Formats: sequence, structure tokens, C-alpha cells
Amino acid sequence: MSNIGYIQVHAYTAKAQLPLRNVAIAVTNDQGKTIALRMTNSSGKIDRPVEIQVPIPAAGLSPNTGIVPYSTVNLYAKVADYEEIEANNIQVFPGIITVQDLQMIPLSELPQYQNQVEIFNTPAQNL
Repeated sequence: MSNIGYIQVHAYTAKAQLPLRNVAIAVTNDQGKTIALRMTNSSGKIDRPVEIQVPIPAAGLSPNTGIVPYSTVNLYAKVADYEEIEANNIQVFPGIITVQDLQMIPLSELPQYQNQVEIFNTPAQNL
């Protein structure tokens, strides 16, 4: 198994999960450096998963090593007429495709959020 993991994005609106096209996606590392910029397609997904450098799988097999067996990334999503989303600390594991679903809410339903970003934070796992 390699020390590469992947993140895939699925942007949609409504509880019926209607796909959203042309959502601008930015993926950054913990230091804020941009790893990838993508746009969603007609299926609401980016064309190919983003490759993320992760720890070698063996690093997480022994207890008390102090090494987490995953890397974390942040994701920013923006499209006209919908609230912006920021998802922090998304965990990406070796050889796994992490799927980040983004339920984007039309600003017409939430006019009070016109200039705000909805932030989601994934807590660390106790592995």
C-alpha cells in the first residue's frame, strides 16, 4: 500500500442531493498551502480525486508511536448564489478515497448568510 490517499468531492443542493455544477473547490494542507483547485462537473463531483501525501501505513499500526495514520486537509467550496463552505481537518488515509459531501444551501433560503461561510470541523480520531 502506498503513502498516497485521495479526496473526492460531491457538491449538491437540497435533501434530494441534486448535483451542483461549477462549484469552485480548493484543497489546502495544514499550513494553508494550496494542494489542488478543481471545479465540479454536471454530477456535482470533481473529475478525479485529489492525491494527498499521507504517512506510510505501517506508521499507524503500533500503539503509542505518536504518529497518526492519516493526513488532514482543508477544503473550501464556493459557487454563486449558494452559501460558502469550509471543511477543516478532513482525514485522508493511505490507499483510501475520502468522500467529502457538501450540501450547499441557496442564499435565497438563508438571506442572513449572504456574506458568511459555514464552517465544519472534523475532530481528530483516537486511533
